[in-house]
Amino acid sequence: MKLDRALDLMREVPDFPRQGVVFRDLTPVFADPDALRAVVDGLQGGIDPDTQVVAAIESRGFLLGAALGYGWGYGVVPLRKPGKLPAVAHRVSYALEYGEATLELPAEAVLPGQRVVVVDDVLATGGTAAAACELVEAAGGVVTGVSVVLEIPGLGGRERLGGRRVDALLAV
Repeated sequence: MKLDRALDLMREVPDFPRQGVVFRDLTPVFADPDALRAVVDGLQGGIDPDTQVVAAIESRGFLLGAALGYGWGYGVVPLRKPGKLPAVAHRVSYALEYGEATLELPAEAVLPGQRVVVVDDVLATGGTAAAACELVEAAGGVVTGVSVVLEIPGLGGRERLGGRRVDALLAV
């Protein structure tokens, strides 16, 4: 399946999680094996070849990160919401377009000098991706880029990432 056909499976859900927000749902893409393969292969095409680890953002980033890790030989580190990890190395709180959130990095999951790509489904305001980069760097990792399926340029997420490499399969 071609990438554009795979991305056509994405659906828009108006007024979720609150009034005025349009949620881009990738569930139909993930549910189709050919579409999932096209998206994962598309993401891989934008990842720095010296990358060693995928930092996968909860929760849809987990699906993408696990597929990238298995298919392309990366380690995978889950960046979790509070209360989910038994040992936490670092924690960062940040603003979302519709609230606040916190991400945590597992202890001893990113080693100093490791080259890490941050992966998620959507880049909107950039708060989550910026927090993920901050977590990786606090552990001594080197962020090689941020890779997402969908970018919403009008929300300014790329600008919040301080010149880091950003690869998006689709911008809307």
